[in-house]
Amino acid sequence: MLDPLPLTIPHLVEAAAAARGDAPAVIEGGEQWSFAQLRDACRAAASAMLRAGIGAGDRVAIWAPNRREWIAGAVGAMTCGAAIVPLNTRLKGRETGELLRRTGAAMLLTVGDFLGTDYPAMLAEEDLPDLRRIVTFDRDWDGFLAEGNGSNDPAIDAAMALVTPDTVSDILFTSGTTGAPKGVVSTHDRVVRLFAAWSETMGLEEGERYLIVNPFFHSFGYKAGWVAALIAGATILPVATFDVPRIAEMIERDRINFLPGPPTIYHALLEAKAQRDFDTSSLRGAATGAATVPPDLIRRMRSELGLVDTVTAYGMTECGTITSCRRGDDAELIAESCGKALPGLEVRVVDDSGSMLPTGEAGEILVRGYGVMREYLDDPEATAEAIDADGWLHTGDVGTLDSAGYLRITDRKKDMFISGGFNVYPAEVERLLSPCPAIAQAAVIGVPDARMGEVGKAFVVRRAGSDANDGDILAWARDNMANYKVPRFVEFVESLPVNASGKVMKNLLTKA
Repeated sequence: MLDPLPLTIPHLVEAAAAARGDAPAVIEGGEQWSFAQLRDACRAAASAMLRAGIGAGDRVAIWAPNRREWIAGAVGAMTCGAAIVPLNTRLKGRETGELLRRTGAAMLLTVGDFLGTDYPAMLAEEDLPDLRRIVTFDRDWDGFLAEGNGSNDPAIDAAMALVTPDTVSDILFTSGTTGAPKGVVSTHDRVVRLFAAWSETMGLEEGERYLIVNPFFHSFGYKAGWVAALIAGATILPVATFDVPRIAEMIERDRINFLPGPPTIYHALLEAKAQRDFDTSSLRGAATGAATVPPDLIRRMRSELGLVDTVTAYGMTECGTITSCRRGDDAELIAESCGKALPGLEVRVVDDSGSMLPTGEAGEILVRGYGVMREYLDDPEATAEAIDADGWLHTGDVGTLDSAGYLRITDRKKDMFISGGFNVYPAEVERLLSPCPAIAQAAVIGVPDARMGEVGKAFVVRRAGSDANDGDILAWARDNMANYKVPRFVEFVESLPVNASGKVMKNLLTKA
């Protein structure tokens, strides 16, 4: 790990290049960037952005799959003093347009084509008054870079000198029970310090090969992904889609050492290995979470995949990682808990009055420390609700702490469920379903699914005169929201059960 550790991401890239030079930083598609080449790519992007008018306080959105240019574009924007706004590649035009307007993004970095979708075309009908430029990585990135003065542009150093640890680094959107996505504002020091601690806890080492399947638009792929790799000096191998045969091939060919992800990844790899016994002898470490992890899966990951340093962890967008198991913990402890607080963070469990609860008693989980977000974007009321006067972030999750400080989650945020590693908030799905011409009312819950953990089920009251079937509703949903939000099942009902105040009683739907 770098010592001293720079507390901004652009300065981290510079320090990594100075320390590691020609060592491989990124390998993708058979091509390799050294740490020095990665630094130069980031600086070239910064020069082009400065020439395009990007500067301190601007926002640059990135709506693209994992690729090396994503990193160069992100660090380039940060070097200019801008904050990045990572956007889920599964979002549709309407969803993305809303987030671009809310952040006032001045530039969008995206792709012309990904899995047959033209991303800029999805925004054709959106009113985006602040967006000055769309640049696609696959069509015009090289031309855009040519507009700058290259990696030696003195304007780069002048801009980077103004970037400080408390400069805003990113705005990541999460959802809430109100159904409206909230922008989580973080600063450079929060990101670097927290994921330096995470890297050390994971045992990520210089020269290790880190296969990043988790998307860069998510904290897991961005902060616990390429930022953590830069801190540790590991080599980044980005993967754009979860393609099991390709991942198996990369593990074998590229001698992958570290492979975090949701449990679905390891289930799929174990199934693939049963079909073809590919070489996993290079694998060492994994970090998982975001769903129930059976002890048997932990044992199989260790014995059949070679992931001897498998741990579970707990985090949220508002504090990217909060707790983690430690290497060497037994399979039952890893499966039953989320580990203990990362060094320098405090975790407590409290009752409804805010009083600390004794060991083993369930209550709301609170966290305090250097990794907690600065605020919610343009929402001081929600910020004050989430972070109290003493600096404790109220997670909304319910759990218990044991005598060793290990946390167990006993309940999730109200209504939220996790599908294939993605948080799904029924209130947001309901809001997105509301414009459907066939729907008068809809209520969404999560139901168990063997592969995804949970999937959505929508209870729908049809509009008068509509004879829409479940296929019609699901087709409309697929056209208008990210696919992980799309309910997998639709049940038509005459009315939704409500209480005296008119609130839908979802506990009754669960039993339906």
